[in-house]
Amino acid sequence: MNTIENIKTRRSIRKYQQKEIPREIMMDILDCGRLTPSAKNAQLWRFVVITDRAIKEKLTQICKHGKFINEAYAIIAIFYDKDVNYKVEDASAATQNMMLAAWEYGIGSCWIGSYQRDHSKQVEELLKCPDNYELITMFTLGYPAETREARNKKQLDEIISFNYFI
Repeated sequence: MNTIENIKTRRSIRKYQQKEIPREIMMDILDCGRLTPSAKNAQLWRFVVITDRAIKEKLTQICKHGKFINEAYAIIAIFYDKDVNYKVEDASAATQNMMLAAWEYGIGSCWIGSYQRDHSKQVEELLKCPDNYELITMFTLGYPAETREARNKKQLDEIISFNYFI
């Protein structure tokens, strides 16, 4: 699949097969996160891969909008040095890179908003996050057990303009 097709066909998946993601594929997905551009090439992120069933169950209970977490094969939590500018942008770009890399392998994903949310501190404690880092984002990974069509997306002419906002 080419990049454009990958971007246009990826969907948020919330139902997963109980199927393991091979280690070499998981490592390639993570490598695509590592290769993401970051402000001043700081790369001050840390990717925590959660596959332990007990931890996934606790995350499912903690996250108000993540009731599907325990169905996924893995959750990737991205932490960033809390004293750095552009941490949200850097972590979000890494998340998108990994989600697109996963889709290339036929692996679904779903973003779980986690920056300064009600569940953020509890997740940081559960995953033993050091004090100088904070949770920015999380997403699930797994082979899809559902097919999702694109939701109604706005037409391109509804969201773009050239040179000026109007």
